[in-house]
Amino acid sequence: MGLSARLLALTVSFVMLAEILIYVPSISRFRKVYLEDQIAKAHLAILAVEATPENALGKRLEMDLLLHAGAYGIVLKKPDRHMLMLSKEMPPAVDVTFDLRQGMFFRWIGEALAALAQTRNRVMRIIADSPGEPDATIEVLLDETPMREAMYAFSVRILTLSIIISLFTAGLVYFSLQWFMVRPIVQITNSMVRFRESPEDETVTIQATERKDEIGVAQRELLAMQTELRAALRQKTRLATLGAAVAKINHDLRNTLATAMLASDRLTDIDDPVVKRVTPQLYNAIDHAVALCSQTLDFVRHDGPVLRPTMFRLLDLVSELEAATRKSEAGGRGLERVDGRGLDIDVRADREQLYRVLNNLAVNAGEAGARTLHIDARRDRDRVVIDIADDGAGIPARARERLFQPFSGSTREGGSGLGLVIAREIISAHGGELTLAETGENGTTFRIDLPARAQK
Repeated sequence: MGLSARLLALTVSFVMLAEILIYVPSISRFRKVYLEDQIAKAHLAILAVEATPENALGKRLEMDLLLHAGAYGIVLKKPDRHMLMLSKEMPPAVDVTFDLRQGMFFRWIGEALAALAQTRNRVMRIIADSPGEPDATIEVLLDETPMREAMYAFSVRILTLSIIISLFTAGLVYFSLQWFMVRPIVQITNSMVRFRESPEDETVTIQATERKDEIGVAQRELLAMQTELRAALRQKTRLATLGAAVAKINHDLRNTLATAMLASDRLTDIDDPVVKRVTPQLYNAIDHAVALCSQTLDFVRHDGPVLRPTMFRLLDLVSELEAATRKSEAGGRGLERVDGRGLDIDVRADREQLYRVLNNLAVNAGEAGARTLHIDARRDRDRVVIDIADDGAGIPARARERLFQPFSGSTREGGSGLGLVIAREIISAHGGELTLAETGENGTTFRIDLPARAQK
């Protein structure tokens, strides 16, 4: 069932429910008015008795009055104990008595519904105040069947009117919602489906309107999303083509640089002061070039790290990092010491990948002029938080804005800006987060937040 059909069915249902809620007190009111009319007719009949000499009527006239009132008997009781009566010779036994003087709203509703549910005729005794004499009381004996039939006829009229009103209202609501809501929603849905099938087709774009309501906002936001996503897809296609070209260039360039590195090794055999002074600079330049090519190639090929998580002690990993720092004579990092606190905890992660992240941060710290790297670890509920702090010069404000953007977040001249990007992707693959906690003149702190699942 479509949205329009559901709206139509719901509208009809709600209108009929409202009509039922109206019908219940209406049928109660109808019954009460019916009985009051019968009391009024009985009062007119009893007035005829009072108008005759000595309150005496002929038998024929008495029967005619009772027939007109639709009653078996009528009794008028006055305060002075004076009583007038119209009655057939053998009135039937009373089945139920209703006192209109004591009626309450819910009581009338209950009595009306009970009358509708009856399947046999009952003789009712109706007691009420006399319409012409408030101090007098009038009692009438009536059959219930004529009243019930009148109530049925009233119910049919109410039902017919309710159906007409519900269908008319539902039709108006249906066409209104169809025009103002369903039709625009269908257009939005169709546009989304067509855009998914052919996102690069310029003709598959929703036509936004100037509506100020939620539908208009949805149309404009969908149009903006389609435009931005289409532009991103075009850029992605160009970047994919560029990435393939860069991968080929990097491969050839790495081979060329390897040849240059081998040729440079022979320079160390030349006993010339100038050559000996220039050779280390040449080595560093080639090293940086090879590192840049390797990082770029890794990033272009990168489809997300394949993790092989194991349980290991974080202290062992940091000790390995410290040993590597000593062996490389600071490895161009400039680091003299790596220490930590709270490292005696177990971590479930890919050991090689996490080492790669810590090593990258250590390299960046050394290149920023740091001498000490301090690693603090702690458990925070179901997380493991690792702070990596250095005592370098901090990260410039301009670099902070694009710190995790590829090719633009480097803090040093000639850097690719890919190290932190790859490190962050590795941590994200673990379900964690790598963020810049703080930076300033006294150093920089990066924070690794990892889930502590499967820890013992």
